[in-house]
Amino acid sequence: MNFNSLRSFIRHLEAIGELVRVPALVDPNQEITVILHRLLAQKGPAVLFENVKGSSHRLVANLFGTKKRVDMVFRDPPALLGEHLLKISEKIMPPSLKNIWKLRQDLLPLSHTRLRKVSRGPVLERIQTSPDINELPVLTCWPGDGGPFFTLPLVHTVDPLTGRGNLGIYRLQRFDGQSTGMHWQIEKGGGFHFHKALEMGQSLPVSVILGGPPALIIAAVAPLPEGIDERLLASYMMGEPLDVISRSATGHLIPARAEFIIEGTVVGKDQRMEGPFGDHFGHYSNAAEYPVFRIKQILARKDAIYPATVVGKPVQEDYYIGMALQELTLPLLKILRPAVTDFWAYPETGFHPLAVMSVKQRYQGEALKHTLGMLGEGQVSLTKIMITVDSDVNIKDFKAVSQALWKHLDSNQGIFLLAPTAQDTLDFTGPAMNTGSRLLLIATAGENGPLRGQAPLGLPEPAKIHPDINALISWGPAFIMVQLKDRCTDTLSVRKALQEHPVTRQYLFHVLLSADVALDNEIMLLWGWFTRFDPLADLYPKERRICGNRLIFDFPIAIDARWKKGYPRPVEFDPAVEKKVDQRWSEFEL
Repeated sequence: MNFNSLRSFIRHLEAIGELVRVPALVDPNQEITVILHRLLAQKGPAVLFENVKGSSHRLVANLFGTKKRVDMVFRDPPALLGEHLLKISEKIMPPSLKNIWKLRQDLLPLSHTRLRKVSRGPVLERIQTSPDINELPVLTCWPGDGGPFFTLPLVHTVDPLTGRGNLGIYRLQRFDGQSTGMHWQIEKGGGFHFHKALEMGQSLPVSVILGGPPALIIAAVAPLPEGIDERLLASYMMGEPLDVISRSATGHLIPARAEFIIEGTVVGKDQRMEGPFGDHFGHYSNAAEYPVFRIKQILARKDAIYPATVVGKPVQEDYYIGMALQELTLPLLKILRPAVTDFWAYPETGFHPLAVMSVKQRYQGEALKHTLGMLGEGQVSLTKIMITVDSDVNIKDFKAVSQALWKHLDSNQGIFLLAPTAQDTLDFTGPAMNTGSRLLLIATAGENGPLRGQAPLGLPEPAKIHPDINALISWGPAFIMVQLKDRCTDTLSVRKALQEHPVTRQYLFHVLLSADVALDNEIMLLWGWFTRFDPLADLYPKERRICGNRLIFDFPIAIDARWKKGYPRPVEFDPAVEKKVDQRWSEFEL
């Protein structure tokens, strides 16, 4: 079933029991966040808040809070759509009329992948030339946030040189009724367009889309190559053209069935401090100066619905969206890199901190070529830890990845530390914003078979190793996860104790974690580990050796993944707001 508007998706979800309405008054300042987090944890329904404090507009959220609802947005399962494109690319070569004729049925859906210009649409029902975004139910998600911000804005810009469009979701902090921040991180298409406009001495027109086809929301997150318009991906996902209206004010083509379109400009040297905000890494991001989006007018449907999501520790809606997009794009990756058999950026970590890739090597050392190649691809280039294994490894199972590292990771030729490098803007572990390091682990089978045999058996009592160790578990044969007590401020003695103990010294890596990271929850383990360490600063091998001009790390290697002084705080609810939600829960009829 195809959904060409937010309304059609809402109606369908309600008809099948996947959406509920909340008539009770709710507060967009943190209260909605607490409600949505509980629904997400329960894999609960989408919710339409019909009475939001301070606004006349309804608010819909948790649309993508389960894999089932995300998959509904695609006309076919995401993996199948990707395989369809792979099939076409393989069979149409070499290009010929004969091959095209054979694939005519397969090519039919592609003929619908386009932007279709229309003269009118529901989004033109109301035009506010004196705009006031204070009327919108913009969320304040966390008590330490710098203010309310748009959480699902589809920011559309056009390359001032090529005319190619880009769609991305960038945080917009509401400053007042006519302006927001424009949180363009590195490696974002809208930011590239802005820098080109700066060089040309021009302002950059911006159209912020709220609502529209749900495929448009998901496509805006997709890590497409630079220059490919995400709106075409949305059309392909829907299996029909995307209806757009030409706007003379911006020169943009806007979705005809959007709920709101906020039109304005971003100008060079017009900047303002933005943040801090709790983000999808589960911590507060640092405040910094970003461009200001100056709003000129708002287009809207008569009874426009405001879409929103929340961010924080996993699992959130971006978890399921990211999973679906990876299923869709993996076959496309195979077109570019046939030796790559699978690729998975772990959503538990916020995607960029950890990715695992499997390859089918045709010669020794080929895995490194593909690893470095992937680190040159768009947003994948911001991956902090990249692990590469053989094609028979289930890379979505971290225990299987641990087993592959145990068997094949050679400290003499499988560990590569790259520094300094660019880093995800939201990653706070590097020495400065947008800077950090990379760790590459290549664990593919060598000519002589596995490097290690029997895995370590059992673990000693924590107190028998060091008094500052709270608890420890193994995660496959390569990793010990070590939870330290809050009182531990110096890890040197802990690291030495782990390196010297006859059992723990057999493991390849000792991962030191803060007490707030539960060892019995694999999702939170990955979150607490990969969001809190920088490879350059936080790796402590048993020995460091110089071989020629290379630095070799000897096992075991300790990874200090504790929360450290200077890091932003992890997000937590305001206890007073939580209590209020507890007391009112029955009113929400959830």
